[in-house]
Amino acid sequence: MVTQHDAKNRIPITISIMLATVMNSLDTTIANVALPHMQGSVSASPEQITWVLTSYIVAAAIMTPLSGWLADRIGRKRTFLISIAGFTVASMLCGIATSLPEIVIFRLLQGVFGAALIPLSQAVLLDINPKEKHGQAMAIWGAGAILGPILGPALGGYFTEDFSWRWCFYINLPIGILAFLGVLFFISGDRLAKAKKFDFLGFGMITIFIASFQLVLDRGPSQDWFHSTEIWTETLLAIGSLWVFVVHTMTTNHPFFDKALLRDRNFVTASIFGFFIGILLFSTMALLPPMMQTLLGYPVLTSGLVSMPRGLGSFVAMFAVGRLIGKVDTRLILFSGLVISCAALWQMLHFDLSMTVWPFVTSGIIQGLGIGLLFVPLSTLAFATIPPNLRPEGSGVYTLIRNLGSSVGISIMNALVVSNTQTMHASLAAKVVTSDAVVRSALPKMFNPATAAGITSLNGEITRQASMVAYVDDFRLMLIITIACMPMLLLMRKPRPVGGEPMHAAID
Repeated sequence: MVTQHDAKNRIPITISIMLATVMNSLDTTIANVALPHMQGSVSASPEQITWVLTSYIVAAAIMTPLSGWLADRIGRKRTFLISIAGFTVASMLCGIATSLPEIVIFRLLQGVFGAALIPLSQAVLLDINPKEKHGQAMAIWGAGAILGPILGPALGGYFTEDFSWRWCFYINLPIGILAFLGVLFFISGDRLAKAKKFDFLGFGMITIFIASFQLVLDRGPSQDWFHSTEIWTETLLAIGSLWVFVVHTMTTNHPFFDKALLRDRNFVTASIFGFFIGILLFSTMALLPPMMQTLLGYPVLTSGLVSMPRGLGSFVAMFAVGRLIGKVDTRLILFSGLVISCAALWQMLHFDLSMTVWPFVTSGIIQGLGIGLLFVPLSTLAFATIPPNLRPEGSGVYTLIRNLGSSVGISIMNALVVSNTQTMHASLAAKVVTSDAVVRSALPKMFNPATAAGITSLNGEITRQASMVAYVDDFRLMLIITIACMPMLLLMRKPRPVGGEPMHAAID
């Protein structure tokens, strides 16, 4: 509840919670461009280093539904302080990590503590502003949330090239300290609300399912998939926990999420839609920086700067969406976003090893525009037809599903790059018959198969070409997924807010 103390300190409170929001959103992208440097530093394989991204997303997804219960149980201010402090300390630990297991564990901690920052910052902003200023408050919050994807790649590239990848995490320390002090001194004390019954069995089962399923995807490539006892164990654990979760949800009086959400066609369709949007957005952001650095030889700062236009495109689109919603059918905005995303992916199908930076820039801007036209309208449709009392619960479930799509997408797309590179390498190598005099005469001197150096260089070039084909195959799969999402728009109803209350959709 807003107090006179909070109203008087509206500006410092807004600054403090926006610092927390920027810190959280920054961490979704700042590490992407540093992945190849992290990989060498902790001796990880290409598929293993993606755990740095997926561990954070999975932990945040799992903990998000718990944040509202914690705020009611121990107080919103206390939850906010614990979240900021935990996130900041976990960031420092990520920076000093010396092995892959360490950095993955500390990224998990970042996700656990950071999960509550987005919903709490939105809630506080809405509480300290009168209703007539809620739109302005959400515009400020949205600008902070989108600032991370815009600045993250460039900052990550700058810190990695001029200092070390560790500074991608150390940057959170001053921001976190300022945000913590602002919340501590300017937000009034809590009046504890009576916490609703929380379904810990359901929460436990869905946590085990997500963790097991993610391990199958992350560990599968290195363990030869279902030829491994470990993968079979994790698969059976995922299936068993999902079965218990479904049966428990259908039979208990107080399930993990209200079963009424399943009866809302818009919410269910938008959640499934959001799962695939998560795949498209975060997979691209995870694939492109390593591709630019390892295949095209871009410096890390260049790859970061080239990744920035995607965030700028999203910023422009979200600004336009704010003016379009309510005037144009939301489903038409979503369709436009999908079409624009298809155009970007079609351009990415023509990536090659001899291109300049401009195809990255133009496709990034176009894809950013498309994604920006999807996020807010999709949230609007998801919550437009559910009762106001179910919106907080629905927001947690919706965010969990979308984040699960992000982590699943990153794992699947990286696994496909690894496996398709191997397959394509074998196919290309079979066509380079070094014993053939015609082939030998056509090869440049640096690829002379008569010397050890020449064989090594030739194999490296074949691997490089195979990797490029594998990346393009990933973009083709993303294009197919985007087109497959279009028919789902026909299942959605035109938004008619329930209960006559204004709706504020999460756009994190």
